[in-house]
Amino acid sequence: MELMIPSIVSLLCILIIIGGIIFAFVKKIMMTYVLIIVDFIIFVVSFLNPIVIYELGFRPEYLSIDQFPQVYTIITSMFLHSTVSPLHIIGNVIVFLFMGIAFEQRIGMKNLLVIYLLTGVCGALAHTVLNLGSTTILIGASGAIFGILGAFAYSYPRDEVVMPIPLLFIMIFRRIKVIYAAILFAVLETVIVLYGYQDNTAHFAHLGGLLSGVILASALIGRQGEKISQTPIATVSYGQSPVQQKKQIDYFNLKKLATTQELKELLDRIENETVLQVRDIWLDHFLEKTVCPKCGKSLNHYNRKIWCEDKHFFTEY
Repeated sequence: MELMIPSIVSLLCILIIIGGIIFAFVKKIMMTYVLIIVDFIIFVVSFLNPIVIYELGFRPEYLSIDQFPQVYTIITSMFLHSTVSPLHIIGNVIVFLFMGIAFEQRIGMKNLLVIYLLTGVCGALAHTVLNLGSTTILIGASGAIFGILGAFAYSYPRDEVVMPIPLLFIMIFRRIKVIYAAILFAVLETVIVLYGYQDNTAHFAHLGGLLSGVILASALIGRQGEKISQTPIATVSYGQSPVQQKKQIDYFNLKKLATTQELKELLDRIENETVLQVRDIWLDHFLEKTVCPKCGKSLNHYNRKIWCEDKHFFTEY
């Protein structure tokens, strides 16, 4: 067994992957954003120098004894996308952007990264089972994105996200419950696999990622969406039209998190805003910028609850 040393440009891509992930943790930037940016950077690099695809793409034969030192590509391959057409990376990024941000706000960047990487690996392994010894290169983040979908649907089935829905030969974007999106794509991928449709797409990797996402979520997160009750809604009338109004915000608890001048100004704007929809937009912006008073990490927020993933802080508003 001998490890084939990748070229300088491929080593640079590996450093970009590692550096991007470290940067997200250090600067407390959403992991979803960083993963998408890393994907685009590596797409440009591999477009300019296609050797990256050949050196960092995963092949099922790498699981053999002779080729095993190259198995690290099972990770690097999920950051590569086809350079023949930008539709591959654009499609993956759109789906991941809509799902990843919402899911990361629920579970935190650490759990999102773990699920993303492990389900990406499981997706590649599922593809390998049907293609043992194959030398065909497998690339793309689809397995990991399907894994995020499976995990999201298991833990927060009632959440709604915007998803591209296949309709004949076009895609339409609709807001849909995550559980329905998971079922729809699971059925679609299963039909494609059973009928043996050939389109140079690793559909079995999608199914493997989706299933492993469900399993990982059951172990790491649980069914959180079932434990959290819906926010109470009150109705008030203006003239003859009933208008929905959310429960009053507890600004006292939010003031604990307004530790900078920017956050204090945001909170003042939220308190003085009379249009509920605009107030909620500013509130989301405020919550995304808050950090744990003890450890300084980004906070998770859902259903009027705010908490640190390391359990240093919790409050409701």
